[in-house]
Amino acid sequence: MPADASPAPRGPTFTHRLRARFAETDAMGVIHHAAYLGYLEAARVELLRAVGHPYDGVRASGIDFAVVDVQVHYMRPVVFDDQVAVELWVRAASRAAFEIAYVVRVGDRRCATAVTRHAAVGPDGHPRRLPAWVTELAASEEHLPRR
Repeated sequence: MPADASPAPRGPTFTHRLRARFAETDAMGVIHHAAYLGYLEAARVELLRAVGHPYDGVRASGIDFAVVDVQVHYMRPVVFDDQVAVELWVRAASRAAFEIAYVVRVGDRRCATAVTRHAAVGPDGHPRRLPAWVTELAASEEHLPRR
């Protein structure tokens, strides 16, 4: 599954909304590039909750989803107090890994696209098989709740 930081959704997406905080700005007055990783994580955690598998429950089952790759393509700046929408969907899965694609928007402006790749690992850090519900999400975005 090669990562591509220019994703295009095949169908419905999940959207997480947040407001850009002043503490996330850099010396140029825009949201620092590293803050986007927090936006992606917050959206991922809410997606898991929305599909009935909150991350604390996933971890309690003996699986963690380790981030093994991140690609972000920055297109336009996000600034303090912008209302940000992070659209995401599970776009691919194998036996032990999956990808999530993201579009970060402010209004109709596409500000960034991203892809994260996650490996399913146990408490010992060794690979585990993905739960079936993850591969089902990758196979059909129709499972994603609309928000």
